[in-house]
Amino acid sequence: MMDLLAKIKTLSEQYAPEVVNMRRHIHSNPELSYEEYNTASYVAAQLKSFGLNPTEKIATTGLVVEIKGRNPGKKIIALRADMDALPIEEANDVPYRSKNPGVMHACGHDVHTSSLLGTAKILHQIADEFEGTVRLIFQPGEEKNPGGASYMIKDGVLKNPEPSSIIGQHVFPLLPVGKIGFREGMYMASSDEIFLRVIGKGGHGAAPELCIDPVVIASHIILALQQIVSRNASPRQPTVLTFGKISGEGATNIIPNEVNISGTFRAMDENWRKDGLNKIKKMAETLAESMGGKCEVEISHGYPCLLNDAAVTQRIRKAAEAYVGKENVVDLDITLGSEDFAYYSQVVPASFYRLGTRNESKGITSYVHTPTFNIDEDALAIGPGLMAWMAVQELSY
Repeated sequence: MMDLLAKIKTLSEQYAPEVVNMRRHIHSNPELSYEEYNTASYVAAQLKSFGLNPTEKIATTGLVVEIKGRNPGKKIIALRADMDALPIEEANDVPYRSKNPGVMHACGHDVHTSSLLGTAKILHQIADEFEGTVRLIFQPGEEKNPGGASYMIKDGVLKNPEPSSIIGQHVFPLLPVGKIGFREGMYMASSDEIFLRVIGKGGHGAAPELCIDPVVIASHIILALQQIVSRNASPRQPTVLTFGKISGEGATNIIPNEVNISGTFRAMDENWRKDGLNKIKKMAETLAESMGGKCEVEISHGYPCLLNDAAVTQRIRKAAEAYVGKENVVDLDITLGSEDFAYYSQVVPASFYRLGTRNESKGITSYVHTPTFNIDEDALAIGPGLMAWMAVQELSY
């Protein structure tokens, strides 16, 4: 096995320039969620160039390819990457900056996809040196409800046969390049979108007695709903309720007919998630009614909580320690961010880990979902081989 580890490391470093080029191509040509047609075609072309035969157009733009080792039916595990970009105008002055105005790979999905392509090439080359099958999943729409993972699962990517485990990798700009992060159990939050339409009766700002002011009602609702977090959630239960958008088409002397509010609710427990959403709906509706108005509540249910299976996480962490050294493997804290990889974790034992991409000496420090997000591409010499080694180790378990 140690000889195979050395071989995988060598291949990962050897293929790194090619992986960097793939990442730059994908970065330069970003596509929004569920619109990844060109990206999917590019991924398919790369896989075919390696000698693989992907199944295309799963959940419209998703792909799956299986790499079979010796005795392929002995065991199957899955690896996953996402392909979509974000509606952000890139501010980086780099040769591979986005060519598509207002669209940018600001969350590292270009890294995830190119890295998994590198993993595919490595696994294909060493297929006679491991037993079992590795299923590689390239999915659309991670950034937009209800999440591309949910569609991929509906289309059967975890069936015929069901993998014994699934592994996901994500960039982490808070972690220096060369470091890998893990966490067992509760790791990422559920994510639901909340839309409130507060309806009143508009009129002249100097005659409020003739109106039902939705601006005032909306203000009370926003403040009151924070009690859902401070007085209903357990202090031991991480919860976030944030309203990031308010729109009321009035003026300095015009009270509008309605105000619209948009926000997000994050939780780390599925029972509390359901209870919290019910409380938000009831409080908003009854408070608006008590003030003479009306509140229509729409909840767009997003991703569930992400729980990393303890046994899988322990195994791939051990694999990472062998690959990058124990001193380069770190513990992660929980995050109220969310990930549709959580859907996979509800079906099969799963683990989602972090690949360090930060390099302060190069000025690469921006967080994800910002116009200046970038990575130290040295991470692309590590990521593909690391995941290949994890896959081999999972198959041998």
